[in-house]
Amino acid sequence: MMIKIYIKQAWVLLKQNPLFSTLYIVGTGLAIAVTMTMAIAYYVKIAPIYPEVNREHTLYLTSVRIQTASGGGTSQSYSSYKALQEWFYPLKNVECVSAVYQNWQSENYIQPADQSGDYPVQVKLTDTAFFRIYDFRFIEGKPFTQADFSSGIHSAVITDEMARRLFDTDRNVTGRMFKLNYMDCKVAGVVKAGSYLTPKSYAQIYLPYTIQRDYDKAWSFDYLGNYQVLFLVKSAKQEQALHLEVENLVRKVNLVHAKEWKLMIWKQPISHLQSVFQAYPGAKDFSVWGTIRHYLLIILVLLLVPALNLSGMISSRMETRLAEMGVRKSFGAHRSSLLSQVMWENLLLTLIGGLFGMLLAWGILYTGRVWVFSLFESMPEQLPDGVVPAISGEMLFAPIIFISALVLCIILNMLSAIIPAWRSLHKPIINSLNEKR
Repeated sequence: MMIKIYIKQAWVLLKQNPLFSTLYIVGTGLAIAVTMTMAIAYYVKIAPIYPEVNREHTLYLTSVRIQTASGGGTSQSYSSYKALQEWFYPLKNVECVSAVYQNWQSENYIQPADQSGDYPVQVKLTDTAFFRIYDFRFIEGKPFTQADFSSGIHSAVITDEMARRLFDTDRNVTGRMFKLNYMDCKVAGVVKAGSYLTPKSYAQIYLPYTIQRDYDKAWSFDYLGNYQVLFLVKSAKQEQALHLEVENLVRKVNLVHAKEWKLMIWKQPISHLQSVFQAYPGAKDFSVWGTIRHYLLIILVLLLVPALNLSGMISSRMETRLAEMGVRKSFGAHRSSLLSQVMWENLLLTLIGGLFGMLLAWGILYTGRVWVFSLFESMPEQLPDGVVPAISGEMLFAPIIFISALVLCIILNMLSAIIPAWRSLHKPIINSLNEKR
């Protein structure tokens, strides 16, 4: 009952002091908006977002280094097809191993049937296990088969967005043909499109890497090539076993080729979390949790600075209310009840400010998604032609982000309110009554 009365009183005071209330709400809202914008930008990078819902159990091996024993130099790149066949595909402590062909044609183009003009498209060359690691939702059809992969058939999985662009529909398109780089491709399945903000899995068309003429060719060294390797594990225990197995593999390879060259893969495969924050494999003095603590400290500062400003505003406002508080104390009101009223007033303002901040953050993220997410990239890439980063509901409506930001903001705002309120309410009644308004 008292809480209801406090809220009513808080609402009346809010309307009586529009300038203070507006500044308080805007200040709180901006703090939450900035915090949520930054938090959601990183949430999208590390949380289980479609189709990368297995991020916690996905590991990556991006590069290997070969150092010749004769002192001829060092070479570093992705793995070759020979490395895949001899080293990585046979690994036991893993649910599945997949590979993605990197550095394919930098530009790929669709040739529309109506000859309206070529347009660019994002293509990913991979294998059948890719669709086990990334949980694509098939609207129709299925992934290209192992037989398609082995034969190098141009059997394609396309997104629903691409299907609508190619055929004006995303239904009943399985088996239909289209031209990619003047090659005939057959649709094997249609998946719900992901977002460019999930770059490990993003493409508009997925094809077997065996369609590439030189897919099995290496670079200047047999084990260096064009493949990034992906691993899916079911638990942390299996991840540890995989690391041990890879270490043993490296040790064995180096013993066999001791007189020729030395293999280095640092501490790979790395987790998805490492892939987001680590600049390059084997970076010294890198700590995932140390990096996360660094960003949490930034978020805390973003909330703390407005809280200190609000504390000054509340202190000034309490000075103007000393006479009111003195009268109420003279009629028997306890300090605790007066303090409760002040806290409920600030809680109401904080909640309104939190709602304003949430809406503002969503607006910033949605309208500015092209540049907002690139702000947090160490090496931002230019957005490909014709690609607009999609913002899904699960990205924007992340309850844990908003609730965490709001709770932290409430705590800081309450602390910023309780100190000036406590000091004002502990002044003698006579001083309060004589205070000039």
